[in-house]
Amino acid sequence: MDRQDVLEVVKRHLVDTIEELEGVEIDPAKSMKDLGANSLDIVEVVSCSMRELKVKVPRAELNSLENINQLVELLFKSVEEKQQAKGTA
Repeated sequence: MDRQDVLEVVKRHLVDTIEELEGVEIDPAKSMKDLGANSLDIVEVVSCSMRELKVKVPRAELNSLENINQLVELLFKSVEEKQQAKGTA
């Protein structure tokens, strides 16, 4: 799994959570709030993404994120660490 795969997972959950984003080009440099997400939507997107990727990220690390790219980078790093721990990287 590469960074682009993680981005696609996050985008899919964003569209599932915020129906207005259906068919809209999502700019990963924007925050989820910029795209119309409220705090519950953001929790839903992050939770679903982590569940699908089978990773956990500490809440403290999530609080400092400013845009979708940063979320994707954090999730991708967690996926890589998990793969390395399993010896499948």
